[in-house]
Amino acid sequence: MIHQYKSNGYNIVLDVNSGSVHVVDELVYDILELYQTHSKQEIIGKMMEKYQQKSYAELFDEPISVETIKEAFGEIEQLCEQGTLFSEDIYRDYVFDFKNRKTVVKALCLHIAHDCNLACRYCFAEEGEYKGRRALMSYEVGKKALDFLIENSGSRTNLEVDFFGGEPLMNFEVVKQLVAYGREQEKIHNKKFRFTLTTNGVLLDDDIMEFANKEMSNVVLSIDGRKEVHDTMRPARNGKGSYDVIVPKFQKLAESRNQKDYYVRGTFTHYNTDFAADIIHMADLGFEQISVEPVVAPPEEGYAIREEDVLTICKEYDKLAQEIIKRKAKGKCFNFFHFMIDLSGGPCVAKRLSGCGSGTEYLAVTPWGDFYPCHQFVGNEEFLLGNVDVGITNTQVRDQFKLCNVYAKEKCKDCFAKFYCSGGCAANAYNFSGDINGSYDIGCDLQKKRIECAIMLKVDEAAKESQA
Repeated sequence: MIHQYKSNGYNIVLDVNSGSVHVVDELVYDILELYQTHSKQEIIGKMMEKYQQKSYAELFDEPISVETIKEAFGEIEQLCEQGTLFSEDIYRDYVFDFKNRKTVVKALCLHIAHDCNLACRYCFAEEGEYKGRRALMSYEVGKKALDFLIENSGSRTNLEVDFFGGEPLMNFEVVKQLVAYGREQEKIHNKKFRFTLTTNGVLLDDDIMEFANKEMSNVVLSIDGRKEVHDTMRPARNGKGSYDVIVPKFQKLAESRNQKDYYVRGTFTHYNTDFAADIIHMADLGFEQISVEPVVAPPEEGYAIREEDVLTICKEYDKLAQEIIKRKAKGKCFNFFHFMIDLSGGPCVAKRLSGCGSGTEYLAVTPWGDFYPCHQFVGNEEFLLGNVDVGITNTQVRDQFKLCNVYAKEKCKDCFAKFYCSGGCAANAYNFSGDINGSYDIGCDLQKKRIECAIMLKVDEAAKESQA
């Protein structure tokens, strides 16, 4: 299977199964569109007819001849023989072993606070309550969660813990206590904790920044972009905007971390489908690590992304890719998380097939110690997996997540993006289709566009390097 598209003047062909990316001329591009559905003679006839037209003949230094077309065929056949074009799918049988693999937990999302000092209009956590009650995680519950992670991590050394909310800084003393406990356990069990903090920044101060810079491998800072956009969707409980409060703090933190190991993370909605302007605004504020994602919301919500928004949003991604190219040429570039892609290595096979590992490798923990597959399932009792006192008891649901992969999802099987998005978000699939192996179609369309842009940026980078 191949996927071919045109972007920024490049004719790009992706061989899905091998991951090989080819940049081809117009003739090869056109031949490939017909390669699997027409005979060689039919294709030669169609190419001769097309390229004898004056508008197409000007694309080449010499008139296109039968011999030229045959040479193009020879190049395609050589790539096929090398296994970089129309390659075999060698991964399909790999997934049948997933259910039988020992469950190794490598990451926890600790809901350190089911409470928040903002009232974000699109918050899936309902201002931090997650369809339940306001609560702060105790040190005792958090300690049990870390013990569970250590005990169920097998021989894995590196473990990840995200302090999440609501707003985790509303329970910062417990955050500090749990980090201290984790550091003690590292020495005892030969483990290494990678702690992450996700915050809206309202309570951020110099002491917290100092602690974060010492102990947090990554810090996620929530901001939606331009002041009017941010303040509309992320007001405080009293209705006032939070932009002016957080921006100076975020700028200070980003600089104190040498513009590394953090993200400013935003959400765009139906109200700001021109979100490239928000990303550019963040870059102009001095942020070099940026992640902005489309809101995922029920269609009845006014801010929800709609089918009619998709074309506009895709054009914004193209605009953003062009801005990155322009800034890179000036030496003032920034990283956009969803355009970052590794064409030469990337995730292991298991991750490419099964994604984030929610429900198996990755779990969310409520303030009272319940386990859920991830933060977006919290509060849905159907997906309650167990708790910190007894461990995982709902093995049936856990096994469903073990088998959640690109070959279990009907719409993923023939999708060019499957090994990059790994089937997408199980929570989004469930919320829109009623099945974790279903799909969220708008999300799929936008993900595919982001991947096309990401590959184009790599192609452009390689082209610039070859010209240097």
